[in-house]
Amino acid sequence: MAKVEVSIEDQGWVSLSFTKLMKRACSATLEQLEIDNRFQISVLGCGDKRIATLNSAFRNKGEVTNVLSWPAEERSAPKPGILPIKPKFLENQENELGDLAFAYNFCIEEAKLIGRLPSDHITHLAVHGTMHLLGFDHILEKDAVLMEGLEINILKKLGIEDPYK
Repeated sequence: MAKVEVSIEDQGWVSLSFTKLMKRACSATLEQLEIDNRFQISVLGCGDKRIATLNSAFRNKGEVTNVLSWPAEERSAPKPGILPIKPKFLENQENELGDLAFAYNFCIEEAKLIGRLPSDHITHLAVHGTMHLLGFDHILEKDAVLMEGLEINILKKLGIEDPYK
């Protein structure tokens, strides 16, 4: 099981077993990508106001979003459509992959809007965010196809249907 440290600011997350969902999704992602599960991921379960503040501070976008990610280091692939460079676990090091933050009301409303169970949608967002920590992106078409295909496989192993259908 991945080392996932969860902080909850919005109590709505408690009713969704947020910590359990995060550990399960992050662990499944690392396992699928054959990455050491001893890496640390920090997760914040916050509210919409807090995520808008974070989005403004770090991305210059003063709006609410579902999930934000802050990789501990740049791990982008050397060219589009190929896997990013895998992080190497080093003994006696902190070995952080990075931080994720989720906005409770936004995620719940988004799940309703797309007709998904909140737990399935949030699991997908956690897989997606973890992949961003690992250097995956979806700006270019080749990268999006690679990332989405891996997400679909990870979610399938977790018993969750393809979110891109």
